[in-house]
Amino acid sequence: MGIIDFRLRPPLRGFLDTLMYNAGERRDGFTRTVGFEPSPAAQQQSMDMLLAEMDRADIEYGVVVGRRAGMLGSVSNEDVLHIMQTYGPRFIGAASIDPTSRRQACATIDEALQQGFKLINIEPGAYPVPMYADDRRLYPIYAHCEDRQVPVIMMVGGTAGPDLGYSDPIRTDRVLADFPSLKVVVAHGGWPWVDQILHVAFRRTNLYLSPDMYFSRMPGWEEYVKAADGFLADRMLYASSFPFCPVQGYKEWFEQLPLKPENRAKVMGDNARKLLGL
Repeated sequence: MGIIDFRLRPPLRGFLDTLMYNAGERRDGFTRTVGFEPSPAAQQQSMDMLLAEMDRADIEYGVVVGRRAGMLGSVSNEDVLHIMQTYGPRFIGAASIDPTSRRQACATIDEALQQGFKLINIEPGAYPVPMYADDRRLYPIYAHCEDRQVPVIMMVGGTAGPDLGYSDPIRTDRVLADFPSLKVVVAHGGWPWVDQILHVAFRRTNLYLSPDMYFSRMPGWEEYVKAADGFLADRMLYASSFPFCPVQGYKEWFEQLPLKPENRAKVMGDNARKLLGL
């Protein structure tokens, strides 16, 4: 079985209108900051080149995350579904919701599950009207996902909102405590609150951590490695965050990390398979 890349944004449809593709110089600057050279597939916006890069890196599945955001740009569920249907089993979809309408959000979740989506993406601080993770308007939506046993990807790290308060791990901890059966993947690894989010993960066994592009040589990254080779070995998820990191280069770098072989296998695929029921 190959690798599961838990955050991979192909150069197609709505993704091309987001900052990650229409601000290429900004993206490539970040790529170099974390120690990689940009992927030609990202720079040339080539789907064929991306698929070839995925093959070289032994990526069996890429998780494609839709989003309903403000300045970061939006990618509709229809666009993600098109990618899933066009490229078959190579891509697993995470659907986005509009949090301003509880009923519509819940209806969207049910429709997405029927269409084959495996996760729901919630980005509280990135919405056009930013919210905190523990905003009570989100609670019925969390409950709906918990009832349906569908995991949630929550972006509460990196550029998660107008200020650092939107990635406050205390708020994430409250959500995890209030919905103990809801499996939550914290995208961007809760960075820069590395020690704090790792403590939350130690407390809350329903938290999965995906540091993705912040795993690579950013301040605190060594602590992610220790956790992945220790208490969090069963709940750490591998993700390149393409196009911010090259699929192949990230994989080659990740394989050099000091992880026990059995833990590396968990992080790079086994944990995601169990979480997604593959």
